[in-house]
Amino acid sequence: MSEGERKRPDEREDDVSAASAGEQRTGALEDGVSAVNIGERRSGAPKDGGSAVSAGEKRTEAPEAGAAATGAGTSRPEAAETAADGARTEPAAPARRKETEEEKAARRKAALEAREAAKAAKAAAAAQDAAAQAGSPGAAQAGPQAASPGAASAGPAGAAAETNEPPPKPPSPNQPRLDRAVQLLRELVADDAVESASINEANDHLPTLVVRKERWLQAARLFRSHEELNANYLRNVTGVDYETHMEVVYHLLSLDSGHNYAIKVRTDRDRPSVPSVTPVWETANWNEREIYDLLGIDFPGHPDLRRIMMPDDWEGHPLRKDYVPLDPEV
Repeated sequence: MSEGERKRPDEREDDVSAASAGEQRTGALEDGVSAVNIGERRSGAPKDGGSAVSAGEKRTEAPEAGAAATGAGTSRPEAAETAADGARTEPAAPARRKETEEEKAARRKAALEAREAAKAAKAAAAAQDAAAQAGSPGAAQAGPQAASPGAASAGPAGAAAETNEPPPKPPSPNQPRLDRAVQLLRELVADDAVESASINEANDHLPTLVVRKERWLQAARLFRSHEELNANYLRNVTGVDYETHMEVVYHLLSLDSGHNYAIKVRTDRDRPSVPSVTPVWETANWNEREIYDLLGIDFPGHPDLRRIMMPDDWEGHPLRKDYVPLDPEV
């Protein structure tokens, strides 16, 4: 047996360990080669360092981009605020509510009252201007007399009193005709023929006379035939219920001169009656029939006094204040 074979088992184990250690060393060499390779790679790191520097530069550039991003971020709230301001300055128009019939009627009534008030104010201003113009000539003529010592001693109180006094009202242009008609009636008919006489300024200064009922037929003939009056046309006849009495109004016209007169004849309400003037003016025929039909005023001397609008068997007279209709809803 050789010497090697005669080795003890424990020596054989040491050899195995040594071999293993050799293998490990060999592996270490291989690891060393790997480490060298790694070192070479590290020595090549500067190349990648340039890339790292570039990455750093990129990182330094990043804040600028961030600033730009921040600026873009700040522009969005400003745009939102601008949009909000636009929404505030241009609100949506509310839907218009439809007026009710009561509201429309109230608006029309208010407009009508405003127009009437404006007309009244305009008429009052015109009246004041007319009064001032009417009083100006007298004031001019009284100028030297107003400078007298008595006027001077009166002081402001006297001047104020004179200013507050309204100027005298000028007479109506138709006053002479009214006075002449009254004079003719009293002279040619009877002293008590005329109860009252006045000028109706609202109706174009119309001469108006109230003639006594018992004298009316004679007065009508005088108005028709007298050359100064010459009322040859009866324009209209109306009846009025004043509840205390009734009245018949005659509107006379002279076709030659164009002069107008209004004659009023009053009668009792319980048994109203006025002499008919159909024999004087034919146009009174149907007018008197209508007044008889609707107001119940009798016209003695009428040639055919009967109803003209209502049926012959109709009860009552519809235009009287005490008339009670058969159907209250009609």
